[in-house]
Amino acid sequence: MLRKRADFLAANRGRRAATPGFVLLVRDRGDGDATKRIGFTVTKKIGGAVVRNRMKRRLRALARELLPAGGMSGADHVLIGRAGGIERDFSMLRGELAGALQKLAR
Repeated sequence: MLRKRADFLAANRGRRAATPGFVLLVRDRGDGDATKRIGFTVTKKIGGAVVRNRMKRRLRALARELLPAGGMSGADHVLIGRAGGIERDFSMLRGELAGALQKLAR
């Protein structure tokens, strides 16, 4: 998990794929460690604490399901929740994340 602000800022300088439900940022760390790290961000623009926590739970479930197989080794992944993501069907979000991971893996 990413916890430090510097890691999130570094990931922001990486590659990005925007979807209606979220934005995926991926940055290769280049440190020789093959670990896939993940971070989540949902701002107050999305809604109150209940809405933000619900969105983070959805993003964590997506990452747990798709990141081990589709994520890039040795990279930091950041999922930024968007306002449209809370109403979107979970299967649509799953498809969007799979497509975004494939796009950035190329």
